[in-house]
Amino acid sequence: MTEKEITIYDIAKILAISPATVSRALNDHPAINSQTKLSILNKAQELGYRSNTFASNLRRKKTNTLGVIVPRLNSNFMSAVLAGMEEVANNAGYNLLISQSLELEKKEKANARTMFASRVDGLLASIAYDTDSFEHFEMFLGKNVPVLFFDRVMEHPRCTSVIIDNVNAGYQATSHLISEGCRRIMHVTGDLRRNVYAGRLEGYRQALREKGLDPDESLIMVTDLSLEAGRLAADKLASMDARPDGIFIANDLCAVTCMKALKEKGYDIPADIAVVGFNNDPVSQVIEPNLTTVFYPGYQMGKVAVKTMINQLNGAQNIEINDPIILRSELMIRGSSLKKG
Repeated sequence: MTEKEITIYDIAKILAISPATVSRALNDHPAINSQTKLSILNKAQELGYRSNTFASNLRRKKTNTLGVIVPRLNSNFMSAVLAGMEEVANNAGYNLLISQSLELEKKEKANARTMFASRVDGLLASIAYDTDSFEHFEMFLGKNVPVLFFDRVMEHPRCTSVIIDNVNAGYQATSHLISEGCRRIMHVTGDLRRNVYAGRLEGYRQALREKGLDPDESLIMVTDLSLEAGRLAADKLASMDARPDGIFIANDLCAVTCMKALKEKGYDIPADIAVVGFNNDPVSQVIEPNLTTVFYPGYQMGKVAVKTMINQLNGAQNIEINDPIILRSELMIRGSSLKKG
């Protein structure tokens, strides 16, 4: 048999005081004198009393919990985002309920239903590769629960987003390769339904056109940016008759795997091919030569996302404002791309 849960009524009966007095004492109400408060707290601890936070939250219609859905947890970038979120949320008295979609819309929908059932005060989400529908976010807006997207976003007139300028980041990465003498530049990207990859591809194309180089669609490789995708990119590059002299890969882990595979094939990096990645993952400074990459401010993104959400919940920012908050990225130039020394 399960042991009976101790209630404020049990404590009140033992101490011969009113349940209201017990409740106020447990909530540190100033109207209860310190001696009575101490007596009640000691008795509650002795009996193993646990506050029914869920019931209390239902009465207040507030849980002080924010839901967070991310594509994957095993990512240095996403770890940095979550660290930033945790810092701001904890300082403001909020808890985070975190889940991952594993890049699947089906799992993302299940996560959203769990968050909704848990009555989160707000939802922050970064979209899975294959998500096409906004439907699973509509239920939050129907209850006036704010939804904020970060990194990988969906556009909606009632949702704010926190992003970087992916078009400019892709442009800077490609322009750097061109400035190092590259004229045939391959681009390895992710699912183009996602803003981050579509934006980096557009920046890549803009840089080529601006420098008088016609974008060659055969040099664009859409992948899942996995480790295996890096090896496949190296195989494809090596099999081309007119081989690229530069490659811009939209993810550092994929870029590092590609570099290793190219080196195994006898390529000299950057003399034979210059390489640029994206995210400034720690692995970018482990590979030799160190990988040129785009610094993506994950920690700052997490902090800004939660600050914005809490401002919305507190009425300091209009939930209808949907202009994206754009953070600054930076090209980190290292040895993998310096053809000119």
